[in-house]
Amino acid sequence: ADVVVPVPDSGVAAAIGYAQESGMEFCFGLIRNHYVGRTFIEPKSSIRHLRVKVKLNPVRDLLAGRRVVLVDDSIVRGTTCREIVHMVRAAGATQVHMRISCPPIISPCYYGIDTPHREELIAAGHTVEEIRRFIGADSLGYLSHQSLLRACGDPDDTRYCTSCFTGKYPTEVDEDYEPRATTARSPMKC
Repeated sequence: ADVVVPVPDSGVAAAIGYAQESGMEFCFGLIRNHYVGRTFIEPKSSIRHLRVKVKLNPVRDLLAGRRVVLVDDSIVRGTTCREIVHMVRAAGATQVHMRISCPPIISPCYYGIDTPHREELIAAGHTVEEIRRFIGADSLGYLSHQSLLRACGDPDDTRYCTSCFTGKYPTEVDEDYEPRATTARSPMKC
């Protein structure tokens, strides 16, 4: 690849580290409109789709004709990531390699993060290869659970909740609890 591009703002820190470790150039090839909030928490896919288009603008001069490593913090449903990969390709990138700075999210969070139900989480029911095809990237890589724990200085997984990555909760949870109404389900049909 030629250049490392963060998905702003969530992917900036990881992209800087990825660029430093790989020796690749780093650039802000996507510019974020800060007046648009988080897209993954929107319950309707049509609203998420529109918000991604309004939220991010590709810088064609930095992307055209280049092999891009796109770095983000997570993939929840996969729809936002797919829009971003398509946007970077439409700006002229010859390849788009997606790197995610956390393990695949396979379980919902019952402790305060508004993540969807398990069946809405793309990694809960699909392989990395299936997700790669769905988002349209040339390659897809996640940070492993063990690497995340080492990076946090907790190799024994005792200080942080990692339930969304492991499905193992530190307390009993009611998986039928619905903090919000939703009708959305995983958009992926494999």
